[in-house]
Amino acid sequence: MAGPDTLEFTDDAFDDEVLNADQPVLVDFWAEWCAPCKALGPVIDELATTYSGRVKVGKVDTDANREVSVRFSVSAIPTVILFNKGEIVEKFVGLRGKKDFETVLNRTVSA
Repeated sequence: MAGPDTLEFTDDAFDDEVLNADQPVLVDFWAEWCAPCKALGPVIDELATTYSGRVKVGKVDTDANREVSVRFSVSAIPTVILFNKGEIVEKFVGLRGKKDFETVLNRTVSA
């Protein structure tokens, strides 16, 4: 399901683990039944490994965690949001390539 460096975020712990994190956090909003989400999964896992220690990377199952999905206006999946210091840095809707994420991650990490 998720790689060894990919975290799972829930409604209950989202604020503590994402918004109050001391490093940038890349969050993949997904669902088990979503084919594009499954296609994006390996990319998210690679990013989690590549940026380990510099960026927290994790997933939110939108079926099990509706509250946080509604809170951040996730109306289509996959949606990937990069948070930094509790603020949204970038929001990607739909299936995107690894390079798109790397560009914004590198800019955020080096800032």
